[in-house]
Amino acid sequence: MREAIIHLHPAGPLLALVGNPNCGKTALFNRLTGSQQKVANYAGVTVERKEGRLSSAAGKNLRLLDLPGTYSLHPRSPDERVTCDVLAGRARGEKRPDLVICVLDATNLRRTLRLVLAVKRMGLPCVVALNMTDLADRRGIHIDADKLSAAIGVPVIRTVATQGVGVDELKLLLDQREVWSAAVDALPELSSPSKQETDHAAVRQILQALDLDQQLPHLPSDRIDRVLLHPVLGPLILLVVLFLLFQAVFSWAEGPKDLIESAIGWLGQQAGSLLAEGWLHSLIVDGLIAGVGGVLVFLPQILILFFFILVLEESGYLPRAAFLLDRLMGSVGLSGRSFIPLLSSFACAIPGIMATRSIANPRDRLVTIMIAPLMTCSARLPVYALLIGAFIPQRVVWGGFELQGLVLLGLYIAGILGALAVAWVLKRFGSGAQVRPLMMELPNYHWPNPRNVLIGLRQRAAIFIKRVGGIILCLTLLLWALSSFPGKPEGASGAPIEYSVAGMLGRGLAQVFEPIGFNWQISLALVPGLAAREIAISALGTVYALSARAEDAAQALTPLIAQSWSLPTALSLLAWFVFAPQCLATLAAVRRETGGLRMPLIMTGYLFGLAYLASFITFRISTWLLA
Repeated sequence: MREAIIHLHPAGPLLALVGNPNCGKTALFNRLTGSQQKVANYAGVTVERKEGRLSSAAGKNLRLLDLPGTYSLHPRSPDERVTCDVLAGRARGEKRPDLVICVLDATNLRRTLRLVLAVKRMGLPCVVALNMTDLADRRGIHIDADKLSAAIGVPVIRTVATQGVGVDELKLLLDQREVWSAAVDALPELSSPSKQETDHAAVRQILQALDLDQQLPHLPSDRIDRVLLHPVLGPLILLVVLFLLFQAVFSWAEGPKDLIESAIGWLGQQAGSLLAEGWLHSLIVDGLIAGVGGVLVFLPQILILFFFILVLEESGYLPRAAFLLDRLMGSVGLSGRSFIPLLSSFACAIPGIMATRSIANPRDRLVTIMIAPLMTCSARLPVYALLIGAFIPQRVVWGGFELQGLVLLGLYIAGILGALAVAWVLKRFGSGAQVRPLMMELPNYHWPNPRNVLIGLRQRAAIFIKRVGGIILCLTLLLWALSSFPGKPEGASGAPIEYSVAGMLGRGLAQVFEPIGFNWQISLALVPGLAAREIAISALGTVYALSARAEDAAQALTPLIAQSWSLPTALSLLAWFVFAPQCLATLAAVRRETGGLRMPLIMTGYLFGLAYLASFITFRISTWLLA
């Protein structure tokens, strides 16, 4: 991820958005600033910094900071520490805010009001955006904004950030001079226990004044949780959900995948018929179409995987999965809080590594970073799909289950078990391995928003196609050049690629990888695969297109490797990619998050060792069983 460098200038007053996680703060930030946003990191830390610009109703130019979500001003994580430092004026390179907009969740005033009281105690002028008022009204929670304003002593605006309700009123409020003139007197500084007791008492009084101190009725989410969070039924339901997800990745993708394969095959034939034999024909047909097309065919499977992840996230089920897995993760020295970063790593390890910023314990955060790459990222899915499609028959077993889907599920489980094993080793031999209880908010269940799901799928498709058209295309062309030059000598009988620079490099690497069953084509494809996992498929497509006989050159990659590889070799390569060393972008993210080269080098070394060992064992055992 590239980071913008922001130079701070005192151009306009500074506002800061403060609120609990999941209160709609970022949605309000987007409504207020639109596209006028910049993203960087705070000086000296890895926490993301989001700044935007907005104009008040009278046209006043203002700067707005979206501070990381926090439950209190007693920091427990790097995210919360940044919020506290900015509000206190201790953040390096950042001025103290001139005004704070406290975003409250109207459905849970009992928890969110304490943050307003803490901001008042710091003597900062503030206003309140009472957000999610539509949800509160539907649940029978009717909040009088004027009474709340009188109770806490600051202006209150009712908002629904997702719909833009209350945004104009908030901008009007920002033009009132008294809002900026420190109308809020600092509350007396108290010791921590006294602060908590005083704030609890103040919240009770405010809720009593609003007639909101009564016990709320049980919501439908509570009744659903009695089943989904049951200590026995809950894990079984989670396993079934994951099982169905991986079944769908293969069964639903067959039709779209066949269409893309047919289109690529037709394109290759048309291009080949229009171009005379020579280097340009080889570049277009064997380089571009065979390489890039070999990756594009797996787009349907990637989109199906992300469709399920987005639906589960939108519905509110993912935090429940973290709760269910907390006991399992506690057995290896982690807490369920590591689950969300690890789950994000199934999409890509980079956002998963960045998501560890919310983990308060430094040791837990570092261990989560080190095992995040063992989660099977979407870049490995094309490799898995290629090998499973070539060597695992497409048939139904056990009364209705896709065998290929079961194998894919097994590969994902292997990565998870590998991550848990590494975490357990670090727990046994590391220091400070103290398991902390999991404390996290469980949002209410709701139907996934189709618009949000479609936006997420569109973004994932755009990222995948951009990678295909960018780094994969460039490295495919480079590999084609290395595989095509120098040309075939006079009187030579082999394929031209065998006498090229790439052929010589592949044969050298094959000496290293021969014990685990890799031929020179596989060994060569692993090198560009260091930049991005999908490139291994593109590289194989290019290498085999240039290695094949003329009558086989237009054949798809799947039948080519099915004919030329043994089953132990395919199983060994699958084992390799379960633990394979990370792409360069992931290693760069680890370096940025850990502040040095030590952790990326350790990660590269241990993953390479695990991958080689797993492939060696897999190859030898499968060879022995099939002998």
